[in-house]
Amino acid sequence: MSIKQFNATYLAPDDRLLFRFNTTEDTEFRFWFTRRVTLFILAATQHLTVENLEQAHAPEIAKAIAEFDKEVMQSNPESKGVSKAEVYQPASNYPLGADPLLVMDAKCTPEKQDLEDGVSLDLVLPGGANMNVKMAGPTLQALCAVLNQLREHAVWGAVPSVAESATRGADNIKEGVKPSIH
Repeated sequence: MSIKQFNATYLAPDDRLLFRFNTTEDTEFRFWFTRRVTLFILAATQHLTVENLEQAHAPEIAKAIAEFDKEVMQSNPESKGVSKAEVYQPASNYPLGADPLLVMDAKCTPEKQDLEDGVSLDLVLPGGANMNVKMAGPTLQALCAVLNQLREHAVWGAVPSVAESATRGADNIKEGVKPSIH
């Protein structure tokens, strides 16, 4: 299942984001993102992007590249292959129901997709259910650009930094195990 489009709207009375995405299989998923979840997703994806770039570049250069990509995506989404003018098209199938589900928590882990680095985003839903969304490249950058714009509009403050120990777990992570930010 591939993401076709996503859309998010800030709802001031609820101080939440209505986040929805549709797929190439004509399905749609709808979620409520709280401030905490939104800020976490932005911080975690930013951290994982920089961490990935650090594999090929010095830390300062990796941060500069990530910041530059973020600014380019926010100012000109079309440069990364994302069409801003395309109207969101609701799907006809709602596997989780037509009503949005509240995301209780989120977890991000690095993910390799089609030779491209990305993120596996686990959305923890009520009752312990879990929805996994995998994104790479322009899709991930577009998601972050949309969430960041809405964060600014909602005046939710700056994106917090992720502590290094949150992903590395000191030195006790076994070789080959993907780090997880939670």
